Amino acid sequence: MTDRSVLFVLFDGVQSLDVTGPLEVLAAAGYRIRTASPGGLAVRTSSGLRLMPDEDLAAAAPPHTLLVPGGPGTREPAAELVGRIAELAAGAEKVASVCTGAFLLAEAGLLAGRRATTHWAHCEALARRFPDVTVDPDPIHVRDGRVTTSAGVTAGIDLALALVEEELGRELALSIAQHLVMFLRRPGGQAQFSTQLAAQLAVRRPLRDVQRWITDHPDADLSVEALARRASLSPRQFARVFTAETGTTPGRYVDGVRLEVARRRLEDSDDGIEQVARRSGYRNPEAMRRAFARTLAVSPVDYRRRFRTAS
Repeated sequence: MTDRSVLFVLFDGVQSLDVTGPLEVLAAAGYRIRTASPGGLAVRTSSGLRLMPDEDLAAAAPPHTLLVPGGPGTREPAAELVGRIAELAAGAEKVASVCTGAFLLAEAGLLAGRRATTHWAHCEALARRFPDVTVDPDPIHVRDGRVTTSAGVTAGIDLALALVEEELGRELALSIAQHLVMFLRRPGGQAQFSTQLAAQLAVRRPLRDVQRWITDHPDADLSVEALARRASLSPRQFARVFTAETGTTPGRYVDGVRLEVARRRLEDSDDGIEQVARRSGYRNPEAMRRAFARTLAVSPVDYRRRFRTAS
């Protein structure tokens, strides 16, 4: 095997699983692993675990692959850390980040003009802070040229498996995935793991009451006309102020609620697919299936199989 060295950048406040997850995959595949921190000092992870690096980041040689993990320590990085990442990246064949490590790559100018992703909860901040980066909030990992970014925490394992598959073949990658009890390619994107709704809570009391009504009655008539009557507004006025105060249209908000209700029923109940669809407000199971395929890239049946918690 040609040189397959991987240098993990360590710093105080790093997320431990961003490091150890991909490290386990790459070590199992035979990569030569090195870890480095500023000054070669031990770092304390966000969970309190202390990690002792192999070497001083300032003295580290450019690796085949530079891997930058995320964590709270990426919020206000030292200029020296960012600068050294840029220097090492210039000599590396590949550069990758896990979770909010994408912020360090962006700070180092490595994502300018590229498509990238990060943890779903931080995608908006990444896009706002670095407008020259095209942020895609759904993929588990995104490769643009020699730079790959991945979603939150465990997505670093997905990224490492993809790297092994690309460089050393599917058979080895599949064997490692099976050993770790992982999907070689995780079904769906980040949307299936996001919070209940990205919409804001409305300022006006009548609109907040309508939001609660929608959540409590997903199978009711939730047309704009029906919701406007509940808010004592005309349909046009209701649609305008609802969008202004929540950041999304009434129709999209209703779609989000119904999808969330269906997800929870699939996870936590023994209801059949038809019953879940009806109670979640879908006209029929096919309408629910289309909604799942469009948003989560997975069918309701497959979603239940992977995420069900009920006995």
